[in-house]
Amino acid sequence: MAEAASSSATPATHGARALRFSKMHGAGNDFVVIDLRDGNTTLDAALCRVLGDRHIGVGCDQILTIEAPRSATAVASYRIWNSDGSLARQCGNGARCVAAWLLREGTAKGDAFEVDSPVDTHHVTRLADGSFHIAMGVPRFAPQDVPLRGFAQMQDEYTLQIGSESFRFGAASMGNPHVVLEVADIATARVETIGPLLQSQSVFPDSANIGFAQVESRDRIRLRVYERGAGETLACGSGACAAAAVLMKRGRVDREVTIALPGGELRIAWPRNDAPITMAGPAAFVFEGNFLTGAVPA
Repeated sequence: MAEAASSSATPATHGARALRFSKMHGAGNDFVVIDLRDGNTTLDAALCRVLGDRHIGVGCDQILTIEAPRSATAVASYRIWNSDGSLARQCGNGARCVAAWLLREGTAKGDAFEVDSPVDTHHVTRLADGSFHIAMGVPRFAPQDVPLRGFAQMQDEYTLQIGSESFRFGAASMGNPHVVLEVADIATARVETIGPLLQSQSVFPDSANIGFAQVESRDRIRLRVYERGAGETLACGSGACAAAAVLMKRGRVDREVTIALPGGELRIAWPRNDAPITMAGPAAFVFEGNFLTGAVPA
């Protein structure tokens, strides 16, 4: 793990405050992790946009803030900020990185503990190979839960007409909204154009993460995800859970699958429709640093 002494978006300054951070990633989905538990550090959308910028900041898909637990059983809670400054409600890769960070820092002890995300309390298990197994909650499919506008009944597959093009998709909530389009080949899928196009449609009142899924076999799916507030990322944990759940519910794949994303592989299991879906995958430390913020030019 490399160590970065400092990182700043500005030249020599007076009145700058050093914001300590850890840079981490889970299967290539990268994060800036900041401990807010001292009560002296605050973040806002503007600062998150700078931190997330890959030219003038640290660079990341999301910022994860470590905070005091909200439930009696959790060791800590965390919030999720997208690189555009918006708040997110769920992030599976981020949950694994938070778990690894809490173990290294000493807040979590042993191989099993719980953490509070913005939407739920998640049971975490550290596996023998050093990866993390996270209970991600029960997927929800009702249109009002995703949410979807203009559909009264839950469907395995919805149809949306945009101009001359028709899109068939599944939808699920993992605490955040997901759309899943099954494609013949994700290598040629129009992720960068269809992703933002669908996100902008009024049928998705909270926008959505747009997943493009290719079924390779009963136990393997290839996936790319165009995320809200971040664009296409190398991996999306909640998106992997949503894609698996949609395709499992249709009977397209088995109840345990490997999801191959551009940044790595995740293992998803969903034993039955009313059970929590689980995800297992890696979490890695990249470097530590200090970011100078609140500075006044000298």
